[in-house]
Amino acid sequence: MTQTPLLIGFVIMSLASLAIYAKGAHRGPLRGHTLIHAAVPFIAATAYLAMYLGVGNLIKPDDSITYVARYFDWLLTTPLLLAGVVSSAYLGARERDGQAGFVASIVTLDVMMIVTGLVASLALYGTIKWVFFAWSCVAFVGALYLIWKPLAALSEASPAIGAAYRKNSGFLTVLWLIYPVVFAVGPEGIWAISDAATLWIILVLDVLAKVVYAFTSERNLRAALVHSGA
Repeated sequence: MTQTPLLIGFVIMSLASLAIYAKGAHRGPLRGHTLIHAAVPFIAATAYLAMYLGVGNLIKPDDSITYVARYFDWLLTTPLLLAGVVSSAYLGARERDGQAGFVASIVTLDVMMIVTGLVASLALYGTIKWVFFAWSCVAFVGALYLIWKPLAALSEASPAIGAAYRKNSGFLTVLWLIYPVVFAVGPEGIWAISDAATLWIILVLDVLAKVVYAFTSERNLRAALVHSGA
């Protein structure tokens, strides 16, 4: 039963990577968007294959499992998604000053969030686990601040781009807020839900955040570019 969502995840992510690249923009300002979002499910497919084959699945003394491949997936895919968010904020800007700094800052916070989340998962003692979980959430809040304050303000240089940016960021933010909740109530946290249920929930979240988001965000940005005459 626990293997089924992992196999389904591998199949969906593999096909999604091809579909996103085939359907996406191959020229113009959204070409980078296509490349980023085609890479994301490809990386996720690799992680799901590793988890399905048992590679890096660590069974801890309390019989809970840390899927290390999942954290390596997030360590690569979430910075790519955030780089895409930063890039979309700049679509309406006339200058690119500061873009590299925003990418570096938000990716650093994101990497710290994932690494400390992995430490929390691996920790066997309650206090250590929840200290690192809390610190991971602090890094997450920092990333959200950058998304919703300076970057959101920057995107407003073009009202159409700003509206698309907020719509896309809102979609991604809501999904990402659910992940730490799943961690807290799943086997890595208080174990209020089973490992199998956690796998299914994260599969649905991954498909929404890595596949559905890719298509909806491009549609929103494409419409915004047409509206703004870019």
